[in-house]
Amino acid sequence: MERVSVYVDGLNFYYGLKRFIQVDNDWKKFYWIDFVQLFEHYNLKNHVLQKVYYFSTPPLNILKSNRQGKLFEANKLLNGDRFEVVTGKFYEKMQRCPVCNATFTKPEEKRTDVNISVQMMLDCAMDNTDVLILVSADSDLFPPLEAIKKEYPAKKIRIFFPPKSFSYDLSNFIKANKGKIIFLERGKKKFSNSIMPDVVTVGNNSSSIPQHWKVAPVTNI
Repeated sequence: MERVSVYVDGLNFYYGLKRFIQVDNDWKKFYWIDFVQLFEHYNLKNHVLQKVYYFSTPPLNILKSNRQGKLFEANKLLNGDRFEVVTGKFYEKMQRCPVCNATFTKPEEKRTDVNISVQMMLDCAMDNTDVLILVSADSDLFPPLEAIKKEYPAKKIRIFFPPKSFSYDLSNFIKANKGKIIFLERGKKKFSNSIMPDVVTVGNNSSSIPQHWKVAPVTNI
């Protein structure tokens, strides 16, 4: 059995999903997803999904941060050590308005690319996995993939593009190495089969879907 590890670029995934909701509002219900179950739907025979790493940065907005926390909590309850969150950080970056020349600060996310790169390299170096699935369309992740292919040629690499997301650099890398690309926006049925119940309860612990994420039921007129 080949061991599979998934590395989700959280912001890339979230904003891709958010953009796709503008095309199909039905996808809003996919905010509340069991990530391990979702990627198990993509597994082939003779593969075992051993872990999903979700790389993200806590939002500065407290309401958004609480919603994200509920999602992670529910996934941990259902999947235990098979789901791990790796956090980055927002930093204040000074910006200058090109029109009025005034200065202002703007939050900028840091560490996610580095965290993903380090974890993938560690898993290869320690032989923790046989197949790496990167869920991202960030071309900044091309160098670590290239290094893995060079130093660990036996490791298989897959790219899953989040909804409404694409990278020519990552696509060309996979094609050059005869790998496989998946467009997640084509897997609506897999997403539907991975929605968690509104209240996830394991033992004495539970986590509920944020009210803001609930989709109103369709009624016939």
